[in-house]
Amino acid sequence: MVIGSGMGAMAAAARLAVAGHRVVVYERGRTHGGGVGRFARDGFRFDTGPGLLHLPAVYRDLFVKTGKQTLEQSVELIQVDPASRHLFADGTDVRLPNASRAGVLQALDGAFGAGAGERWSDLVNRAREVWDATRRPLLEEPLRADWRVLGRDPYPAAPVRRGRLGGLFGRGGADESPTLAGVARRELKDPRAVALLESHALAHGLDPRSAPAAATVLPYIEQTFGTWYVRGGMRALADALHERCRQRKVEFHFGAEVTGIVEKDGRAAGVELADGTVAEADAVVSGIDPALLLPLLGGQAPWREGDVRPEPGAGDGTPGRLTVFLALRDARPEDTAHRTVVHAPDREAELAAVFGDGSGLREPCPHPTVTVLRPDDPTVRPDEEHEAVTLTAAVAPHGPVDWTDGAAAEQDAQRLITAAEAAIPGLRDRMLWHEVRTPADTGAETGARGGAVPAPVLAGADGAFLRPANVTRLPGLYLVGGWAHPGGGLAHAGMSGALAAGLIVEGEDWRGSQ
Repeated sequence: MVIGSGMGAMAAAARLAVAGHRVVVYERGRTHGGGVGRFARDGFRFDTGPGLLHLPAVYRDLFVKTGKQTLEQSVELIQVDPASRHLFADGTDVRLPNASRAGVLQALDGAFGAGAGERWSDLVNRAREVWDATRRPLLEEPLRADWRVLGRDPYPAAPVRRGRLGGLFGRGGADESPTLAGVARRELKDPRAVALLESHALAHGLDPRSAPAAATVLPYIEQTFGTWYVRGGMRALADALHERCRQRKVEFHFGAEVTGIVEKDGRAAGVELADGTVAEADAVVSGIDPALLLPLLGGQAPWREGDVRPEPGAGDGTPGRLTVFLALRDARPEDTAHRTVVHAPDREAELAAVFGDGSGLREPCPHPTVTVLRPDDPTVRPDEEHEAVTLTAAVAPHGPVDWTDGAAAEQDAQRLITAAEAAIPGLRDRMLWHEVRTPADTGAETGARGGAVPAPVLAGADGAFLRPANVTRLPGLYLVGGWAHPGGGLAHAGMSGALAAGLIVEGEDWRGSQ
């Protein structure tokens, strides 16, 4: 039995069904996909969640393991090239090719000056060591009981600064655990290169001032494994996974809110629904925020003694996304980048607005970093004489900011549109209409506290960037999705489903597939 129909929950459901289990999914909303939704109007279609996919191998494996049709036979997967275009306040304009280390080096040298590409390449090489050290324990295995070993940052010291002392997970000592911002300043030098690195963290809702240096793995993953788009948007991937579940005879019940988890003989034995119905099960997989399970468990926390657990608050204080959908007249110009990042001219002001300045206050950022998505996809626009564009920016979650204030939300949306004019000349003249989605909307639609968007797990920082394990204190109850191990993002959600299914099928001593 599965609670919720997000990507992690459906990934677990499909794998369990193939393993011979009868799987029933109860979803309180009206449709599947969780945060991977769609907004449609006047022939325009937009993703309400992530717009791009990294690590497509996760879904390739899922589709291979659960049916005859591969991922590429189920959706049209397109490699985005250039992977991204970056615009800076000083007028610098750089396009980074997809999955080309040499191409990125050359592009950065051309934009930032000789040596910038080599410094970036050296940093990415060290990030590869983070990937090699953490790939299995962070992504491919259930969270180990001795998870605190992952609290030591595996990012290696730059050789020119200090020697390498060995050891898999870091070197110990305060100076040996730099933040991402510290690494950026020391190793990249150029403030534009610093902003480029920090933008990868910001895109995942991470504060570079506190995120561990291990967050360098985020640009490494993107640069090494590529950036991908699904024709029809990421919602098409959610639709394909839902269809795969249906092919495997998974039962879906929408508008079915789970209000309690039934315990019998010391283990999870089913769920109680809002209408009073009790459905029995041998195991329960929860795809909702573990903190929201407390009332379903009679006020008892789901995690075991000594486990990683979320902090109280709105999604742990994790930022949300302010999104603006733009319906534009006129065709998408040739040579338009799929993704453009318009960088904030004052990064410190932006970080204070999103994450706070230490006083608890969050003032709006007048010039935020904005990601502009302009897919070359005829299925998301009414015809060739129109264009569908999505703007997104990381913002404080609902709670610290009142995102139900429509006038304030519109004011912030206008800031995003103004920033996007750097990427789309004549933008306002082309606009037919725009639609705004705030963290309050995300929270109402998905149930996420504060409308927060979970980030992927990271090693370092004493485990502050880990998520609760897939197993719980209650035998038979398992966790999946962005708020459980291994954290947020499309690929990580798919991994969580694989981990939970493996634990159920193979037993809780299972350590992951090789």
